[in-house]
Amino acid sequence: MISRECEQRRKSRVERLLKDSKLPLEKSLRNFDLKRLPVKAARQFRTLLEGGFLDRKENVLVFGNPGSGKSHLLSALAQELVVVGERKLHFSKCALLMQDLLAAKRDLRLSREIKRLGRYDGLIIDDLGYLQQSREDMEVVFTLLAERYERGSVLMTSNLPFSKWEAIFKDAMMTAAAIDRLVHHSVIIELNIPSYRVEHAKQKQQAENQADGAGGGPA
Repeated sequence: MISRECEQRRKSRVERLLKDSKLPLEKSLRNFDLKRLPVKAARQFRTLLEGGFLDRKENVLVFGNPGSGKSHLLSALAQELVVVGERKLHFSKCALLMQDLLAAKRDLRLSREIKRLGRYDGLIIDDLGYLQQSREDMEVVFTLLAERYERGSVLMTSNLPFSKWEAIFKDAMMTAAAIDRLVHHSVIIELNIPSYRVEHAKQKQQAENQADGAGGGPA
């Protein structure tokens, strides 16, 4: 009876944490094809599932082409950390996070918003650099990164390598400072693999072609 009640409480806690995380729950470990990962990336992913990087306030930076599975990888990782370890994580597209931070700055509550985000063990920022933003817009994101430095983990995806980040932050010094803070304590995962969506489309086309071929020629 007691064990059943404890399990029910735990289940309720996990459900609350998942709802609060804003994670795309459809991108789970169950439907993530680990076989597509490069050997090193797969090894890094298995280690990250242990969750120790959150305690060490380490960052996780995932780079790769569009469709390589960056967002799915971090979402699957975060969901496992929530379900198994009851860790507090929060997911946001970079553009949406920036809009929230800009609104907070306009309302003179930026420090309060950054403090609110600071209660999460890990903050997932998806698609850094996907959309072009002004320098002023990116300053609020930099402020967040600077405040989280050695205080909480940042998990980030980007299509752009560090060498092109000046195009994101629009300022050489701010770019260097952002990279320095993110890389100092970090795990860097490179997904140099083809787009899953492109591969899936090709497989679908091949299957349709084979089906047409099997049907024979015109009567």
